[in-house]
Amino acid sequence: MKHLLASLDKLHEFDEVIDVRTPLEFADDHIPGACNAPVLSNEERVLIGTMYKQISPFEASRAGAAIVARNIARHLETTFADRPQRWRPLVYCWRGGKRSGSMTLMFNMIGWRARQLDGGYKSYRGATLATLQALPSALRYVVLTGPTGSGKTRLLHALMQAGAQTLDLEELASHRGSLLGALPNAQQPSQKRFDTLLAARLREFDPGLPVFVEAESRKIGAVEVPAALLHAMHQGACIEVRATREDRTAFLQQDYAQLFDDPQWLKAQLQRMLGLHSRDTIGGWIRLVDEGRRVDLARDLIERHYDPAYARSSQSHFVRLPQALRMDFRPNDADVLEQARALIERLR
Repeated sequence: MKHLLASLDKLHEFDEVIDVRTPLEFADDHIPGACNAPVLSNEERVLIGTMYKQISPFEASRAGAAIVARNIARHLETTFADRPQRWRPLVYCWRGGKRSGSMTLMFNMIGWRARQLDGGYKSYRGATLATLQALPSALRYVVLTGPTGSGKTRLLHALMQAGAQTLDLEELASHRGSLLGALPNAQQPSQKRFDTLLAARLREFDPGLPVFVEAESRKIGAVEVPAALLHAMHQGACIEVRATREDRTAFLQQDYAQLFDDPQWLKAQLQRMLGLHSRDTIGGWIRLVDEGRRVDLARDLIERHYDPAYARSSQSHFVRLPQALRMDFRPNDADVLEQARALIERLR
């Protein structure tokens, strides 16, 4: 089977990448662009694993082989029924073992030039972690700092529209980064998935051009930003994004519209802040939600939660913050793109 192995650096040579792990394993993380064609379902994998431990490895292998054969047959009749004769797939499982080996062997018996990823997903995960350790220091960052509501994310998106390189960590994490940053009806990726998405994004950047990124803490919701990237960001040039209190209040209402539109969910999120704020304070915010007083709630959150939290946060990590370029940003105006272009010109 050694002649059917392919290393990770040959990934680009194949027509399609096939992940034969279970749907749960695939959802946790996978090679970008891979198609999931499991040879064992979630339940079947548990069953075979239990047989392996409680009965014998032989009986587990025999039962597993029968299940895998049936599932491969089903995929041949459905998932891969339209693949041409010259199709070249790369197949992988967890460690490049029996699951991917079985499908690779069957594909080659049919006549497809299939190969098995040497080391499986585990080798890809290792390469991802190596990228996250080495690549951040090769890039030059411009960090957008400023309090909540100043429109840093909107400015970041405008900079991308203006042609700048941008790294939106909150988008990759599916979270806005604060205690109220969870998105209704949106689940955060696993740490492995976040790492994969981040590594793929970092590989896209031109090291000769700056990368604009919003200042973030170590954790964005439940996922962690890799230490090497945080360290590189802390060395980067800084932009202090400033907006008026009125603009910030108006912007927060827009930015958190999903929260305001789901009062029960918003009140549950506010309850999670107990310990940071008194019951009376949180009770007052909940009354504002019940009364539909969005402006008053946004203003009070800025004054009593976000600004004090920003003042307490350690900005000393950003070594070039004292030399930060100040930008008076108007996040609610129609000329946000023009403001972003003007910022790019100031940095040239």
